[in-house]
Amino acid sequence: MNSIILKAPAKINYGLRVLSKREDGYHNLETIFYPILDLYDEITISTSGGFEFECNSNLTGDNQDNIIIKAKEKLEELIRTKINVRIELKKVIPVGAGLGGGSSDAAAVLMGLNELLQLNLDFSALSTIALELGSDVPFFLYGKPAIGRSRGEILETIDFKITYPILLVYPNIHISTKEAFQNHVLQSGQKKSLSQSDFNPIDFSYHRLHVINDFEQEILKKYPVISDIKNLLYRKGALFSLMSGTGSTVYGIFNNVDEALMAEKSLNENYFVFLSNPGAVH
Repeated sequence: MNSIILKAPAKINYGLRVLSKREDGYHNLETIFYPILDLYDEITISTSGGFEFECNSNLTGDNQDNIIIKAKEKLEELIRTKINVRIELKKVIPVGAGLGGGSSDAAAVLMGLNELLQLNLDFSALSTIALELGSDVPFFLYGKPAIGRSRGEILETIDFKITYPILLVYPNIHISTKEAFQNHVLQSGQKKSLSQSDFNPIDFSYHRLHVINDFEQEILKKYPVISDIKNLLYRKGALFSLMSGTGSTVYGIFNNVDEALMAEKSLNENYFVFLSNPGAVH
């Protein structure tokens, strides 16, 4: 095998609770990670005489900061061998959007290099590297709906399948995850824990009352357009809508494709809009 082509899918957070600040500077959180399989970056890795990285976008950051390159370097540290490959990234998932694009790319590269170079690293070894790269990178190694706890790396698979159309709206506002956590003010009071029983079956009326994103209040206050988008999605018939991660993408879940398309028409002139149809993904 001389090359491998990988799909690095997006995700949404179906609820996100920030529980406490940790001594190591990170936060304990609880969230539902849900993969969006039909929105993905495409990564091609080929054997080469040296290392090359090429991207169709300049939004991935300088080479020194690029998480794909960091993933390759972490693997090199582990196996104590220089990795000479060419990595081509076709970027589709918006950067800084709360959709996990960079983390997904990193996870895909870890898995792709492991397979292409026949490194035979087990899931545990890859997960350790993944967590060093970012709190949600381990989820993308896993790739199934799951409750994420601790920093997000402790994953519990849940029986949760969204069969409804999901409309993603990114208002072209880049929000740094690191800055969002640094600026977050912890809310006092008891928080309802997420559990599998809340998601099987799906009760959207209940979710609208109890499933929240702890970052929403402060982010929506700073960027009112995000609140406007969420309100518009509800006016257009969304069953449930929430900001994903630290933002700025807002998603709306609709009863059918026609309703989702009507909402999309109201938004696609000014924003990045993607209609995910889970029922059509195999």
